[in-house]
Amino acid sequence: MQLYTDVHDGTGPYLLLVHGILASRAQFAPNLAALSEVSRPVTVELWGHGRSPSPQDLSLFHPDAYVEQFEGIRKSLGVEQWMICGLSLGAALTLRYALDHPGRVSAQIFTNATAAFADEAWTREVREGASERGEALIRGGREALELIPFHPKHAKRLPEAQKARLVEDAALLDPVGVVGAMKYTIPEAPIRGRCKDNQVPTLLVCGTYETSFKEHRAFAEENMPHLEISDLDAGHAVNIEASEAFNARVADFVRKHATD
Repeated sequence: MQLYTDVHDGTGPYLLLVHGILASRAQFAPNLAALSEVSRPVTVELWGHGRSPSPQDLSLFHPDAYVEQFEGIRKSLGVEQWMICGLSLGAALTLRYALDHPGRVSAQIFTNATAAFADEAWTREVREGASERGEALIRGGREALELIPFHPKHAKRLPEAQKARLVEDAALLDPVGVVGAMKYTIPEAPIRGRCKDNQVPTLLVCGTYETSFKEHRAFAEENMPHLEISDLDAGHAVNIEASEAFNARVADFVRKHATD
């Protein structure tokens, strides 16, 4: 079983793009044209999201299994190295990939990702509540998914056209896959204790309006080697809310490390 993957036309290194919870490849729609000028974007969709199936083997939801999936995609492209970019939960997964396979990553980009830098108390709380929330989602089906506060239909700062794309793809969400993410991906996602081992040039494009991420931003700045930070006036969905600035900053970073 494999994640749904699209390889886009472009110029430069392959760039893996991984979306966040309750999103899809549509999360990168405002970025693909600009990124294609400096890279060859590769979009994937998480289990049970978009066009990816929901595996019965629950071990596939573990972040380590996602790392194996990403590595399989790299091998299928026939390249020794590529670049990676993750948003939100996707960032927790791409950061882990870079920690596990630093020699395969020439540079990485990520955005606000509480799941990546959460502490043990947060992780314990998420794990303890996952079963109850998961059962409620399975009982309620797609209607229950739409009640989740971070479902794209509730977004307030997104351009209407982009919000419509995300809402359209959200209709493809499989409650089983979302529950798998809640129970087996998110609680195991933090790399807080490992970020000091980062060996890869890294760019955090941070949406400063998300005040709950400020502590995590400060932690990353203090503890992650090879990190540079670009702060933008946007919220959690910084790549959409400030797409032009995001695209320009990421393109500059990709050009720099594609030629180093």
